[in-house]
Amino acid sequence: MSDRLKVGILGGTGMVGQRFISLLDNHPWFEVTVIAASPRSAGKTYAEAVGDRWKMTTPMPEAVKNIVVMNVNEVEKVAAGVDFVFSAVDMTKDEIKKIEEEYAKTETPVVSNNSAHRWTPDVPMVVPEINPEHMKVIDFQKKRLGTTRGFIAVKPNCSIQSYAPVLTAWKEFEPYEVVATTYQAISGAGKNFKDWPEMEGNIIPYIGGEEEKSEKEPLRIWGEIKDGEIVPAVSPVITCQCIRVPVLNGHTAAVFVKLKKKATKEQLIEKLINFKGEPQELELPSAPKQFIQYLKEDNRPQVTADVDYEKGMGVSVGRLREDNVYDWKFVGLSHNTVRGAAGGAVLCAELLKAQGYITKK
Repeated sequence: MSDRLKVGILGGTGMVGQRFISLLDNHPWFEVTVIAASPRSAGKTYAEAVGDRWKMTTPMPEAVKNIVVMNVNEVEKVAAGVDFVFSAVDMTKDEIKKIEEEYAKTETPVVSNNSAHRWTPDVPMVVPEINPEHMKVIDFQKKRLGTTRGFIAVKPNCSIQSYAPVLTAWKEFEPYEVVATTYQAISGAGKNFKDWPEMEGNIIPYIGGEEEKSEKEPLRIWGEIKDGEIVPAVSPVITCQCIRVPVLNGHTAAVFVKLKKKATKEQLIEKLINFKGEPQELELPSAPKQFIQYLKEDNRPQVTADVDYEKGMGVSVGRLREDNVYDWKFVGLSHNTVRGAAGGAVLCAELLKAQGYITKK
């Protein structure tokens, strides 16, 4: 019998679900044993349910092709076959909140890629290198849910991964005002160019709800636990514009920042390249060896050259220079469906296992 934890993927046929399947192929700690999706996919093998809609550049793993897809709404039945689940369901926010709590109440931990629970006060929203201590709020959540091992944890929005780690690395210089424009890939909408031909040679200067998430979610990550809830930080003030661009994978951010404390360019770069957190110290399987790389070339980072840095789990930064209105400006790049979505959730699950929150049933 395998020592690996049994994992279910909720919403396993969609783009993020497919990314989970790809990343978990031959994972040393986790094994996909259950895939659940909408009733129209239930009863088919995974290969049949996905059909010609496989969106990854790598082939569908052999280990999942013949898994019979279950109905995601049959919560007790799905939960019975797994130790925990990843959630990437495509539902309304209220439906997601309800079904993720239903899974948690079966004593099944839920690690979610969805945004529905990101502002539930006792649900941790974690970038493992930045705020691993927020997982402690799970103990308060379990009391509310009436569970002993079931809970929900979430990862934040994909777009903030290209600049929130940078601002965290510079924390001692006290960033207090930030302007960020993100140039976001179409896979962030769960699509590729075949699905969305009107995106070729086009940009759309609006992504619903994205700017609010990009401005507010970093503050929750930098917050602290008080009275069993996560209280967001109040600084820095962030304002964002989010633009959809004709790129398949990779969110780029152009960022301007004001610092309360003076810093040299050399100091700022040194903080970036030496920044690490618990995933690096614990040597978690999905953790990048070096979380942030700094590129000195004027034309970097670029999506084609840098999006897969550290297998898509690292952040690339370049073009750091002084600004004549703000103090500093830089360009950041992160992989939106790896670090920003499924990979970030897998790393959260690895951290939760290391912290003792996810165990065998």
